[in-house]
Amino acid sequence: MTGKDWLVDNHGQCSAYEITPANSELSHPYWLYRFLSDLEDTLTQISDDRSRLEAIRILVRQLLNNSPWLDILSLEPNPETGWEVLTLYDEPFFPLTVQLVAWSVGSTSPIHNHGCWGVVALLKGQEKNSFWQRSPTPELPDQIRKVGDRLLVPGDILCLMPAAIHHIEAIGDEPTLSFNLYGETNYSQRFEFDPGQGTAKNF
Repeated sequence: MTGKDWLVDNHGQCSAYEITPANSELSHPYWLYRFLSDLEDTLTQISDDRSRLEAIRILVRQLLNNSPWLDILSLEPNPETGWEVLTLYDEPFFPLTVQLVAWSVGSTSPIHNHGCWGVVALLKGQEKNSFWQRSPTPELPDQIRKVGDRLLVPGDILCLMPAAIHHIEAIGDEPTLSFNLYGETNYSQRFEFDPGQGTAKNF
């Protein structure tokens, strides 16, 4: 699955990674257990979040290119909430969560950060990501301002630093489906933002 790889830094700036080398094509399927083992090695060997994301996105690109099992995964958004999450991997005391996430067309997320590194690989649909930056004032220390956006299409990978602030909107004519990875969340640093009120609250 071809696509582009993007990094959103802690200030909401989105930049493109260099093209992933062609050797991401394997002669055999890249099964989830093997991907998780490679991911564990990466997390053990690299402690810096930015460097981790550089290595992880290459593994995710390899997964997209060599995992036919991803094509048969399906998840429908909840008609009441507009979204649905299926956890594929989450183990106590190990800093990694793997999910499938589906959004119905027109649904939007709150404006938030994750309090950990995150990777979103879009499998189906179109997802508009809007990026925000903290812009504090003495009266409103949690004020933010919008600094850009990026449209993700199937095959695109978006890497998020822990303090990156974004929100998503599912657009187009079909629900979105994404393969998401998250590190160990620092819940004291995970916020939902309200730019109209200039406030932030833990969630």
